[in-house]
Amino acid sequence: MVRDLDGETERLRDAGPLARIELLGVPAWTVTRHAEARQLLLDTRLVKDLDAWGLWRSGEVTHAWPLIGMIDAGRSMFTVDGAEHRRLRTKTSQALTPRRLEEIRPDIERFTEELLDDLAAQGKDGAAVDLKSVFAQPLPMRVVGLLMGVDESEHAMLTQRYKAFFSMLTPQEERLALLAELDVFYTRLVREKAAQPTDDLTTGLILADEGGEPLTEEEVVGNLKAMVAAGHETTIGLILNAVRALLAHPDQLRMVLDGEVSWETVIEETLRWDTPTTHLLMRFATEDIQVGDDVIAKGEGVVVSYRAIGRDTVQHGADADAFDITRPGPIRHMTFGHGPHICPGAALSRVEAAVALPALFGRFPGLRLAVADDEIRKLPVMTQNDMESFPVVLEGRAADS
Repeated sequence: MVRDLDGETERLRDAGPLARIELLGVPAWTVTRHAEARQLLLDTRLVKDLDAWGLWRSGEVTHAWPLIGMIDAGRSMFTVDGAEHRRLRTKTSQALTPRRLEEIRPDIERFTEELLDDLAAQGKDGAAVDLKSVFAQPLPMRVVGLLMGVDESEHAMLTQRYKAFFSMLTPQEERLALLAELDVFYTRLVREKAAQPTDDLTTGLILADEGGEPLTEEEVVGNLKAMVAAGHETTIGLILNAVRALLAHPDQLRMVLDGEVSWETVIEETLRWDTPTTHLLMRFATEDIQVGDDVIAKGEGVVVSYRAIGRDTVQHGADADAFDITRPGPIRHMTFGHGPHICPGAALSRVEAAVALPALFGRFPGLRLAVADDEIRKLPVMTQNDMESFPVVLEGRAADS
């Protein structure tokens, strides 16, 4: 699965708009086409409430299942629906307005330049340097840390904890312990901010009283825990996938560097073609739902396979498998979701990529892979399109490919 994303995507797409799958022994449905995904993501009969899942209610799925932490993640805007979801989400959205993003753009630019300096120092004299660990990974962590008031001294710990949480190689007992550690960390952070408020999202969530009753400590912790994960993982993938696509298509890279195509177009085509999130777990049917010739029965789980959706030939044409920044018309994808649960950090991720990518190629126009493209390895993660590393040389010839 992880080793052959293109093959998996093709098989899912060929299985039809709705396909039966097994997730480490647990049966579910997955939606693989744009139109059907759009329909289901707006369907109020499909909910995030874990108690609506028949296999959970029956005890057939327990906390021993390795993927349960991605579903049973505590109370937050990611795990509730309807009016409660709106209450929890509104307070977060107030901290991620376009005005707020423009206010922090200078910080994103500063972080970018500092990390490019680090990249230059490690990659001097033609030495190979890992673009992921030196640049693409710390940038979004610094940004989300700034927004949420997480001290930079904690960034490495959080990066390691989330990496271990998502990895399919982490024993389940260890994964559950990691979740408990994160709960302790964020609870301490929330209590510190409650005692000494500062100008950040965490304090904003604690103090906000718009739109009904204030958030509980558990709700603030749940929102933070999920947002830090989503807020940096998605951007890592977006930056690296865009760089990889451009290096594999030097004619298109030249068009961007010459100003013939915008970086915004590169970002949107990357999001469509090589989605940072491959599969999103999970929603549950509160009653039978007809989708074409299939029926999602009450109590069954549904996964959204965003990578297959981005390669949907009905939506994107017969050449949907091709990376093409010159494809006509606006690139309409759903990589950040659709409907009430659309990713609240989508605009932030786009801003970070829009700063990082032109700055990277502006500083290092001769950037090349240090290994052949087929030597890039994916991390053993089911839900994220994440690489182990991305070795590059900043100038000069690339490895033969």
